[in-house]
Amino acid sequence: MPMKRSFALMTLFSILALGCGGDTTATKKEQKPAPAPQGKTAVETPANKGGMKGEIKADGSSTVLLISQAVASEYTKANPNVKISVGRSGTGGGFKKFAAGEIDISNASRPIKAEEKASCTKNGIEFFEFQVAWDGLSIVINKENTWAKNMTVAQLKSMWDKDSKVENWSDVDPTWPKEKIKLFGAGTDSGTFDFFTEVINGKSGQSRTTYQPTEDDNVTVNGVAKDKFALGYFGLAYYEENKEKLGIVSVAKKEGDKFVSPSEATVMDKTYSPLSRPLYIYVKKSSLKRPEVQDFMTFFLRRNDLISQAKYIKMDALMQADEQEKLAKAIKEAGQ
Repeated sequence: MPMKRSFALMTLFSILALGCGGDTTATKKEQKPAPAPQGKTAVETPANKGGMKGEIKADGSSTVLLISQAVASEYTKANPNVKISVGRSGTGGGFKKFAAGEIDISNASRPIKAEEKASCTKNGIEFFEFQVAWDGLSIVINKENTWAKNMTVAQLKSMWDKDSKVENWSDVDPTWPKEKIKLFGAGTDSGTFDFFTEVINGKSGQSRTTYQPTEDDNVTVNGVAKDKFALGYFGLAYYEENKEKLGIVSVAKKEGDKFVSPSEATVMDKTYSPLSRPLYIYVKKSSLKRPEVQDFMTFFLRRNDLISQAKYIKMDALMQADEQEKLAKAIKEAGQ
């Protein structure tokens, strides 16, 4: 009997031990730190705890301006001793300053051109490229315009081509009003100008010059809103901010295709073609040696929510994680 009793107690202790030990793995799993966004390891820098100091200068695209301003504003709330200036001299103007070593970050609504790379190389400027968002270039019209809500790429080209003879709406379509078109668009230093000209007119440098050019998209907003017979183009965010006073044109690649309006869904699924595009920032390698630039860039690529707040289209989780990984490697390279 004592032996049976002893055996029973040993069995009971074994069960209890297994029962307690069964939760050990689960407990350890629960205690693991949360993964970085999209499962990638994020860069850790001193300013993740706040209290950074320094100055960061950015310039370039008026399209990317809204994103950079939103990110800079949020960043400086936690790091008020970091002064961040964001200019809008256009993508081309930004790259000129970038190549001259005047700024740390160049905002761009198109990839850097070969001649701009050459200028950087000539001046000893090394850099890294990061995509930060997607955009759909929007064709906008006056709210009272009821005839041009749908246009083909060929019709847009007939208006904007260097050799265009179009003056009135009726020159595009004889059923449209015989009224002079007032055109508004990006200035020649703008990446938006380059992108629009290439995808609509077929090659760079092929834009008409008889229009109202501007690096300030608010000029286009106000001009089109006040003139029934005006038309302009700019990034989707400016339309979203002003949709109460502007109309939007749905675009078809060719006659017979479906007319599509720009939106997050149509940009991401590439049905808004050919006017969907990526947006970039370029960072000098020498600037990325500085802790405040490292931390600001880390913050920038983490805060996808601020892209949406600026009314642009954020990258998906996988693409965001890839850009974060590129940044981690760039910081390591810059520090060598």
